[in-house]
Amino acid sequence: MCKFISLFKNIFFMKRIAVFPGSFDPITRGHESVIRRAVSLFDEVHIAIGVNSDKKAFFPLDQRINWIKQVFDDLEKVKVSKYSGLTVDYCKQLGAQYLLRGLRTSADFEFERSIGQINKKLNPEIETIFLLTAPEHTFLNSSIVRDILRHGGNASEFIPGKINLGKYSQQEG
Repeated sequence: MCKFISLFKNIFFMKRIAVFPGSFDPITRGHESVIRRAVSLFDEVHIAIGVNSDKKAFFPLDQRINWIKQVFDDLEKVKVSKYSGLTVDYCKQLGAQYLLRGLRTSADFEFERSIGQINKKLNPEIETIFLLTAPEHTFLNSSIVRDILRHGGNASEFIPGKINLGKYSQQEG
């Protein structure tokens, strides 16, 4: 019943709900920047960690969820969850109308445009919204952070300040 009431409120009041999907393995300052800027555009931003059984994560799922909660503990509009399956199906489940994506480069745009068009075919009610990454984060992605950590480097300047990598700073992937 509560889910029905929540969905009714979302429809009746047209709450603007966005889903920002990804693996966030780990979340970077670039992700943080996009999410903090998106909060002013939407009533809720759901950071949705996709669970892909074919992909081996560097950081445990629970750890990634906890880090993201820490990073955005000052923003009520930001929610964190995990999901599996199609992202557009998860959007529908949440009552979300928007998919949020960050763009660093033109290559990102070409990839995200293709995915966005497929998502539009799968669910015409979902709009994909692109936010450009801040220029100082254009080079940054989670793979680079994992690589730095894998080789014993210090990646703290590339991840949000509230995250303490601690035991992970010398982790073997």
